[in-house]
Amino acid sequence: MTRAAQRHRLSGLEPDNLLAFLALLGLLRALETVRPEWRPRAAWDVEQSPLRPVLTLGVGQMSTAVADAAADGAARLAKFYRFPADPAPDASPQNDLNYTDEVARQLLSASLADDGRERADLWAALMSDAAAKDAQIEATPLCLLFGQGHQHFLDRLAKVPCLAVTPPRGQGKSTVTPTPGQTMCEALFEPWKRQDPTPAFRWDPSEDVRYALRADNPAGTKSTTQHGANRLAALGLAALTTTPAQRGPRVRLQVLGGWFERNDFSFAWPIWRDAASLAAIRALLSHPGLRDGPEALAHLGVTQVRRTRRIAVGKFMNFIRAEPV
Repeated sequence: MTRAAQRHRLSGLEPDNLLAFLALLGLLRALETVRPEWRPRAAWDVEQSPLRPVLTLGVGQMSTAVADAAADGAARLAKFYRFPADPAPDASPQNDLNYTDEVARQLLSASLADDGRERADLWAALMSDAAAKDAQIEATPLCLLFGQGHQHFLDRLAKVPCLAVTPPRGQGKSTVTPTPGQTMCEALFEPWKRQDPTPAFRWDPSEDVRYALRADNPAGTKSTTQHGANRLAALGLAALTTTPAQRGPRVRLQVLGGWFERNDFSFAWPIWRDAASLAAIRALLSHPGLRDGPEALAHLGVTQVRRTRRIAVGKFMNFIRAEPV
């Protein structure tokens, strides 16, 4: 943590947690945005237990500098996380990912006129006007919030990247407010404590809190999250492009790394040993052999494939811990 290095073991990012994998994508996206000269890459340290990813840089940097740059990148990209109800300049914010196909087409087309591709990439990861039912678009399968429990996906996706700091921690003289870089350090380089009362997306398996798994009623328990991880994961989501695909009689939405088996949705990601850019990781996620396991991708340096499933518990959805394929 105190010496400049080109390799940084990301001890906070567990291999079986979807939130952690999305945070890894978000870290690369943030660093490519503000520090492209660092040439950020990621791999998995398959020789050391426990299994964790490693960030590699073209120039030596301290871990604190990496965390600060990640926070800067998140702040830079946050300005693209605006979700209006329609393309009008004075449109009110949209809370849920339930646009009509006509409005979705207008928003997707308008994003192409923006400078750069960041906003277009984000919209393309959320929806397609070609995948709709009863004139309403189908949301990305990674969207788990549709207003149940007053949890709204676009509302949170707009707010979380902009939340540079968390509410103060502690009480009285022991109260501290972490800096943006500190929240990133905690997410990337330390075991997660999940102590922040900030919004989350139900990508973390720990958010699946049920009566059967508790000695008491969890309904009154205030949920806490790992803020830096959720902030990076919101950025990483934009790397997972969706596309319309024919499935049965309907055109449905397909996402990089994901597939449907009947009505069950699964998402998988590879564990690879050689340093790869964000573009290379996206190529691995699009490989048709991903769902078959590591043997199909061994020639590309893949040693494992982890798969998580989307589950529903009552009106809420969540992703479970990923298992090896």
